[in-house]
Amino acid sequence: MPSLYTEIEINAPKPVVWEALIHKEKWLYWNTFLYDRNPRKPFTQGRKVHLSLRRVREESETEFEPHITLLQPETCLRWVYTAPGFRSESVFQLQQIDRQRTKYIHQENLSGAVTHVFLLFLRQDEQQGLRRMARELKQYVEGFH
Repeated sequence: MPSLYTEIEINAPKPVVWEALIHKEKWLYWNTFLYDRNPRKPFTQGRKVHLSLRRVREESETEFEPHITLLQPETCLRWVYTAPGFRSESVFQLQQIDRQRTKYIHQENLSGAVTHVFLLFLRQDEQQGLRRMARELKQYVEGFH
């Protein structure tokens, strides 16, 4: 299964990183990759969320509605988006390194008949977006911690 992956160490406790990640209304202060179309609606396991993303800064936003499949506080957020011939699973994980440092991991697992077309055109831009989001989360959390 093709996947995209990034990780970064953040100099902040896991609960602080989780709060920034899970509170979508704060994304506008730091996140230029993912945008929430309804920021006041919290992530809820079993529900859909209306999001958009911008892989590169110059690109227009792409809207999508993933289904939240796992919401494990301070540890993992996972959603799945499906379209005809395509499935994308996004996993956001936090791992405690020590009391003041957290490893943030963002992985996209892709499958389906048209995945090769998606990867051919968007893989580099999507990977760039994942990395940008990780750096922005790190800067935001460390700036307030």
